[in-house]
Amino acid sequence: MIKDYCEVSLFDQEKVSRAKRNLSEQKPVEAAQVFKALSDDTRIKIAYALLLEDELCVCDVANIVGSTTATASHHLRLLRTLGLAKYRKEGKLVFYSLDDDHVKNLIKIAFAHQKEVVKVE
Repeated sequence: MIKDYCEVSLFDQEKVSRAKRNLSEQKPVEAAQVFKALSDDTRIKIAYALLLEDELCVCDVANIVGSTTATASHHLRLLRTLGLAKYRKEGKLVFYSLDDDHVKNLIKIAFAHQKEVVKVE
């Protein structure tokens, strides 16, 4: 059996201090929220659909993911609240799109990575 952990307690003080210092300047909780939002099957499908089509109305999204418009709206609202999506209203229709290129790249990378991952047993 392969041991995938250290068998002794020894660490590089310089690397640990540098990492802690850099982490203290970031907002890991907020970054984790992005991944938490995208870890939901429905929301990642919505994000991918928005990546492919640039902009979709709530009714389109509901049909794509096989949900009610209320459920789609709930997921889209969460994506918007976390800064992953934006919306615009046109009459009685609401259209959503991904917020910016960072979000688009994150979705692209996730799906590209998923294709090349070898499952470890």
